[in-house]
Amino acid sequence: MSAKEKSGHAIVLGASIGGLLAARVLSESYAKITVFDRDELPTANIDRRGVPQGEHSHGLLARGRQVLEELFPGFAADLAATGAVPLDIQGDVVWINDGHRLVRTPTGLQGLAVSRPALESYVRTRVLELPNVELRARHEALGLLATEDRGRITGVRVLPVGGDEEQRHEAELVVDATGRGNRGPTWLAELGYDKPVEDLVDPKTTYVSRNYRRTPGQADFTAFLCSPSPQQPVGGVAIAAEGDRWMVTMIAAGGAPAPISDPETYHEYAKQFAGQEMYELLSKAEPLGPPHRMRLPVSVRRRYEHMKRLPIGFLAVADAVCSFNPAYGQGMTVAAVEAAVLRDELAKGRENLQRRFFKAAAKVIDVPWDIAVGADLRYDAVPGKRTGKVKFLNGYVAKLHVAAARHPQVGHAFLSVANLMAAPQRLFAPAVLRRVLNPGTPTPQPTPTSSPTPATA
Repeated sequence: MSAKEKSGHAIVLGASIGGLLAARVLSESYAKITVFDRDELPTANIDRRGVPQGEHSHGLLARGRQVLEELFPGFAADLAATGAVPLDIQGDVVWINDGHRLVRTPTGLQGLAVSRPALESYVRTRVLELPNVELRARHEALGLLATEDRGRITGVRVLPVGGDEEQRHEAELVVDATGRGNRGPTWLAELGYDKPVEDLVDPKTTYVSRNYRRTPGQADFTAFLCSPSPQQPVGGVAIAAEGDRWMVTMIAAGGAPAPISDPETYHEYAKQFAGQEMYELLSKAEPLGPPHRMRLPVSVRRRYEHMKRLPIGFLAVADAVCSFNPAYGQGMTVAAVEAAVLRDELAKGRENLQRRFFKAAAKVIDVPWDIAVGADLRYDAVPGKRTGKVKFLNGYVAKLHVAAARHPQVGHAFLSVANLMAAPQRLFAPAVLRRVLNPGTPTPQPTPTSSPTPATA
């Protein structure tokens, strides 16, 4: 679409990953996009108040990397040049799921090991290079403007931080990207709409994260992930990142006692893991700061797709629609895929956009939500309804992890679905199902046929 064919003004509330990606997509259709955020946005790759999980371990799943490459050509190469680490998600990563070590082998599933601040800073820079996008920091959203019959959103009310006079900005489209604590449902209620039904799950999970110096030859992997399970409700993650460091996170799930926060004994927590790679790594690596603790908030899915009445000109994206348990690393990738959905729906026109978008986005969210919630509901301390579907999938995935420790094809199928590169049906393909039901006897794991991405890249 040429610049002359673009029309209208779109407002995005929130300049985190989801909001920035929405702005990037909207820039192809709207003549002007204004992004408001209540924070003073950093000019360097540092954590900020509006992203409390930013100091913990992050990575980009394969589908997320693919979408970002589409939206920002040269994306992965640009970030790799600044120290982020491209990786093969099965070949370069040690995966231990429910105590079972997934066979490592190159698969072509390409992820990116990068911190949240670095990724957000890069995306923000690329978005602000667009001539029709403006970012206004230190502006807090107060509510929505609407027509007299309240059938159409016409803009927003915002308040400059530290000011006492609200501003009104008109727009044809308003996108709520204000994150987990968003007030979108309240704003709709103020206009006479029902709030969307919410699905809530408290994972009762605690994180404690810390950075360590990364040096050449330290490890033959780019990331180590040992997932908690009901039998062993502790786990941990170590991911290579820019700045020659390891982003490390210890996890206690299902109400288990929180990981150690004492700087002197922090690494001892990793002794409990089924694999000792992380303990051995941290025993020798230099800490770059103190541990940081975070009690994970409740996972929330807002069912906008089920609402009978919705005003024209209102959308919600990313954590404002669905905020996941971060332990599964899905949030940034789902936000990216939602941006791709918005791009596709806009290509069909603007009529009934909100209905079409929420319906299509719900299909994207279904898979990661089922994976995360199903895994959380394995723990007795986590309240929630254990439906027949949840029990079946948990039982099947438990058997799948056993088979993935023997057959690389099963691991590839699992990671393809978990990385949103394949539909869930892939897990029930005849070749996978046969190995899950009859995994065979354990066999020695082969050495990867190609060298892992160097951890110092």
